[in-house]
Amino acid sequence: MTNYQQGWIKPGKNLLTTIACTAIVSLVSHAAFAQTGDKIRMEYPQLADLFNAFDITQANTFEAITAINAQPASAAAREGLREHLEMIKTMTKSEMMASGAMNHGGMAIDSDLEVEARINLLAVMRATHTDEEASKAYADNTAINRHTSEILSRGRDFENTLFEIFLDESISDKPAAVNAAITDYLSDDRHSVSTFPKESEFLVEHDQAAGFKTAFPRLSGLMWTQQWLQLASLEAIILETLDKQFTNSVDTALERFWSKIGTDGGMSVFPPPSELPMAPAIAPDLYTQSPEAAIILDNLNILETVVADILSYPNEEDREAKIDAAVALFTNKEADSSQPAEYLLFALRGGIYDQGGPAIGELTRSERNRSRVAMNMRHAATKNTGQ
Repeated sequence: MTNYQQGWIKPGKNLLTTIACTAIVSLVSHAAFAQTGDKIRMEYPQLADLFNAFDITQANTFEAITAINAQPASAAAREGLREHLEMIKTMTKSEMMASGAMNHGGMAIDSDLEVEARINLLAVMRATHTDEEASKAYADNTAINRHTSEILSRGRDFENTLFEIFLDESISDKPAAVNAAITDYLSDDRHSVSTFPKESEFLVEHDQAAGFKTAFPRLSGLMWTQQWLQLASLEAIILETLDKQFTNSVDTALERFWSKIGTDGGMSVFPPPSELPMAPAIAPDLYTQSPEAAIILDNLNILETVVADILSYPNEEDREAKIDAAVALFTNKEADSSQPAEYLLFALRGGIYDQGGPAIGELTRSERNRSRVAMNMRHAATKNTGQ
């Protein structure tokens, strides 16, 4: 049993209750959680439709990135962007900050093609998709291999399981049910990510780091806005079960989501996330109640961004091998694990506002003045130089 699990279980837990919750989660996870989930659709049909659409949209994002990178018309832009990104790897942190190189979020490979892709992706996101279509979203993807697609798809199933547990009033012992869901998720070791946070710096230090947000700022903002809603709506549901004053919090999260989505071209009242949303910042009650569940979701979201980084990085070779290496890292249940304090620090360094803002409550401007990269995060090429 891990330290995270020990924080969950109360002394003297009734064994029959735990077994009952395990049975409930096991039955439901196999019968109903393979797609969106009955309770999500019953209570929040708009959310259920969006979750199905998110699977398809996010899978299509990988294909859109690949297609744009293959366009002959963008060859010069790709080469220039690669030179820029490679130059950054040779710079010290102070040189990067002095030159403004850390603020490279708008150097799209091809703005026109990216806008066109975003318009198409939004059309997909706004459409209604069946559970069966959503379940095949990653399996039918041409940008990633079967192994990666199964890991992402299984992660969606786990996320849906969490929603169903917190929505099900008949499950009185939520901690035992969530623990059972985690056990069920981990039972497929090959296709599950770790319950321990990976080294925090990996997101900003791997060789293709920031490729996604640099080359495709509109598409990264769109994907991170979707990930924000998945965390924010789960947080809202947990809050609603804890305190009646938070009734209708899911509607608030949905309203904020659409404000961040904005127009087809990307203009919005509230800016989309400029940093990857993470559970401690966006869903702190989920993290408080189950650090392991929160870390699984964060590891999945980080992995998805790393895959997008690798696909986005201009003129990169052996992309599939690099994705396989990242997948191997995140599915390894022991290696390269970060300490809980380091994980929390990294999650909060991104800033709540820059990660999309709180699910509930107000935050009208960033509480941070620097990105994760700038806040004592070492760069891949400089981490061994003593800079």
